[in-house]
Amino acid sequence: MTSNLKGNLESKFALKVFSGKEFSETAFPLAVKQVNNNSQATLASDKDNSQHVSFSDHDDKFWQEQDNVYYLEAPLAKVKEICCYIQELGCPLVLMFANDERNFQAGYAVYYVFAVREEGMLVVIKTKADSESMEIPSISNHVHAASGYEREIQDLFGLVPVGHPDAKRLVFHGNWPQGVYPLRKDFAVGQKPDFAQEKIRFQEVVGEGVYEIPVGPVHAGIIEPGHFRFSVAGEPIINLEAQLYYVHKGIEKLAEGQSLEKCLFIAERISGDETFANSLAYCQAIEKIAGSKVPARAAYTRVLFAELERLTSHLGDLGGICLDAGYGFANFQFQMMRGWAYSVADELCGIRFLRSVNKLGGVRKDFVSGKEAKLIELLLNIRSELEDTVNIVKSNSMFIDRVENTGILEPKIAVDLNAVGPGGRASGIRYDVRKAFPYAAYPNLNFKVPEHNNGDINCRMNTKIEESFEAIDLMIQAIEGMPVGKVCEPIAEVKPYRFAFGLTEAPRGENIHWVMTGENNTLYRYKIRTPSFCNWPALCHAVKGNIVPDFPLINKSFNLSYAGNDL
Repeated sequence: MTSNLKGNLESKFALKVFSGKEFSETAFPLAVKQVNNNSQATLASDKDNSQHVSFSDHDDKFWQEQDNVYYLEAPLAKVKEICCYIQELGCPLVLMFANDERNFQAGYAVYYVFAVREEGMLVVIKTKADSESMEIPSISNHVHAASGYEREIQDLFGLVPVGHPDAKRLVFHGNWPQGVYPLRKDFAVGQKPDFAQEKIRFQEVVGEGVYEIPVGPVHAGIIEPGHFRFSVAGEPIINLEAQLYYVHKGIEKLAEGQSLEKCLFIAERISGDETFANSLAYCQAIEKIAGSKVPARAAYTRVLFAELERLTSHLGDLGGICLDAGYGFANFQFQMMRGWAYSVADELCGIRFLRSVNKLGGVRKDFVSGKEAKLIELLLNIRSELEDTVNIVKSNSMFIDRVENTGILEPKIAVDLNAVGPGGRASGIRYDVRKAFPYAAYPNLNFKVPEHNNGDINCRMNTKIEESFEAIDLMIQAIEGMPVGKVCEPIAEVKPYRFAFGLTEAPRGENIHWVMTGENNTLYRYKIRTPSFCNWPALCHAVKGNIVPDFPLINKSFNLSYAGNDL
């Protein structure tokens, strides 16, 4: 954040902007040490009498890593004005979540996270919800990306977003009872509430000739469940509403009170085809808290696996687009190359989901030593075949006519909803976590971020094609430039009630994890926001004006994760 923006926030709203270290000292005093996750007690908030955490040299290393995050604690009455002000400056809302902090300071906290992407910084606004009314002011009418977050907070914490344009349930369906909020600390893991029977309400579009087409949640294929309610007039789609969360697993609740190591295994199981991106984001957050520096060889190894995951994901997406357009030959080509990419995974670690590769402090073993020549040979083979296939696909005028100007996500809508990854970049958003918030060995490697503007299937397809070539080049750079040395710096212990962000560029886009530690090397709160959470609303806008048979093709061009969204 520029000093000018920091000064504007302080002067305009008469509030103090804290560094991460200052904020931790102010918000989480030492007196919370004996708190356990199921306690209902609240602590006195007399600031003059509270003892604050003392920071050692170890802590100083941690906060040096955190110097790109600024915190502003604001009264509830000012939150809406502050958030709108930051949004108007061109800083998107990238995350919003609640935390049960009754054990610390009598109430629930809500965090609004904005990104200053040009400078690689995050601005976090924290406020305390009214503990009597259990209400927060909605900002969704002005900051449109907040809509889903506010509904999620209402379902999981019971904080009502007053003024929300449509504050119906998001996470829970009609079988979850009212008044039961699982992310409150007094809700025990394993608790099974009684089944309820409540009708799910969908947005109704009325007019002459308008009718609804319900699709799902069970689909004709081996895919995850999701219900889609189309409102159409003739063939063109007027509105699409998606009902998701059929595979909600309670990931964030499962992580509460678990050891740091067990939570790494939980992170790997958020979404199968983004295993590595999620585990890496989690590891980065814990490593920041621990003040741990990952060995250089591990950093390069992480790039290798992250790009391999991107390559396999994109090749599958490209094949799926071609299949849904009836272009069988191209689909078989891309799926064949995806199989070759899995051969690279087999050569490296023996598992296509890339699980048990990351470890807190680095990676579990030296996966690359002695395999360099074989890996480069496999990657060059994929690159050669990919070049030939792309040339054939792009010369097929019938196929290009099918994907051009279909499923357009307008740039303004993409910005308003914070569309990320290939879906955002295809609509003109010039953003990639690897450039804006560089991590692992990416600062030492050369790569380009695709630039497209039309926002249609063709642009999303071309973005993924270009990223596939870049992924191969990055993997070869990482192998050839990988320094010798150890691959892990073990983390022994982390202090309680520290918090940090982990950001990665998953195959689908910006992936953000926020971790707050608890007692005895456990987690107090684990907030996960995968790219699919941002892009599902964008997909619902991209289909408008298209015909219903175009939906599978548009959907595949985004290829969003149900499990990654539903958590």
